[in-house]
Amino acid sequence: MTTFVDRVELHVAAGNGGHGCASVHREKFKPLGGPDGGNGGRGGDVVFVVDPDVTTLLEYHHGPHRKATNGRPGEGGHRSGQDGKDLVLSVPEGTVVLDSRGEVLADMVGAGTTFVAGRGGRGGLGNAALASARRKAPGFALLGEPGEARDVVLELKTVADVALVGYPSAGKSSLISVLSAAKPKIADYPFTTLVPNLGVVTAGASVYTIADVPGLIPGASEGKGLGLEFLRHVERCSVLVHVLDCATLETDRDPVSDLDVIEDELRQYGGLDDRPRLVVLNKTDIPEGKDLADIIRPDLEERGLPVFEVSAVSGQGLKELSYALARLVDEARAARPAPEATRVVIRPKAVDDTGFTVTREEDGLFRVRGEKPERWVRQTDFNNEEAVGYLADRLARLGVEDELLKAGAREGDGVAIGPEDNAVVFDWEPTMVTGAEMLGRRGEDHRMDTLRPAAQRRRDREAERDEALRAYEDFDPFEG
Repeated sequence: MTTFVDRVELHVAAGNGGHGCASVHREKFKPLGGPDGGNGGRGGDVVFVVDPDVTTLLEYHHGPHRKATNGRPGEGGHRSGQDGKDLVLSVPEGTVVLDSRGEVLADMVGAGTTFVAGRGGRGGLGNAALASARRKAPGFALLGEPGEARDVVLELKTVADVALVGYPSAGKSSLISVLSAAKPKIADYPFTTLVPNLGVVTAGASVYTIADVPGLIPGASEGKGLGLEFLRHVERCSVLVHVLDCATLETDRDPVSDLDVIEDELRQYGGLDDRPRLVVLNKTDIPEGKDLADIIRPDLEERGLPVFEVSAVSGQGLKELSYALARLVDEARAARPAPEATRVVIRPKAVDDTGFTVTREEDGLFRVRGEKPERWVRQTDFNNEEAVGYLADRLARLGVEDELLKAGAREGDGVAIGPEDNAVVFDWEPTMVTGAEMLGRRGEDHRMDTLRPAAQRRRDREAERDEALRAYEDFDPFEG
């Protein structure tokens, strides 16, 4: 049996960026031709897209964990790694994407609408891209950044102009089957309809969609029966139609009481008071049903509700009903505000904005937060001293050390870069020079001396020989 799922919790993770490559070019008669490590590839994004052929979220109910592919690492010979493939997840029209706190991230309406739920991590730079005049042969590369990971909730809200509401077996599915070309499952027992049925109705020049909302019983707004699962499908509808069964076999029910119960459930659910309503008295082809309709019709009209007597079996009153619905739908469409033109908001960076903050916490720890420092930490291989020195250079140029001094940091104080749950913590040692000078000629490979001119190498060898001769002449074997 097909299962209808209209709410799922999904964990999505974008692909990680590939690591950069640290490599030195080698060939015959030129063993050290300079750095040639390529960059890592970008990780794949996680993208939701509206697909008209998809009608349920069942696929994600059975597979709630989705991850895009990672970028490939760079290679020698200036070969960059391949980018990861984007993970495209198809969802039905009307899907709302929420975060774990219930805040709306995207409302997916319209075929082809897309939303990037997680962006792939950037690939790390290879040592060829890190080379400079001061750093001719970097012995390190940057790591790829991790992709975004998050928990999202997908809720499907049916996109229809008209919603049919009423008790089970009131004839909602039968009405859809005769008003449109939809062929829902129909039978005479409660909870026949397990999924919202959609149909397209043409009335003159108007074309609109109609849907039934199954499972409404007393207490539906509190989770009883199937009603709570489907009440969200009413939210997008412009017109509400109460379908009342005038030939019910249940002696403890009557159409007016059914109307009051359903209205109470809609009121408790909230947000539907402004929708125009009309009443359909169904099954009037049965003599008892016709008699009951004549009795209750004046009471309903006194409430200001338009009333239509119809029969899905004989077709009585269906044409009048379809045109009345078309008028209400056209009025609702005309009353909708015109879509606003897309505005691009430009927020220039403040002159005194350094791009990071330094705060002192209660335990005395200094925390550095900012896009650049946190990204640089993620890209650093802390097993490589040269990479750590490069990170120190970048932080010093950004002004982190100056801000720590202004905040009152002293030698030995703890400094954390990043959020509390994922930070790099170290003991601070203030310096007057950057990490490059402290590590000596960092980034300059002594093997690159073979690339110097022959005359310079000869002069260096002669100087080394003269120094050795002077040391030999000054040596006294009997001294000491």
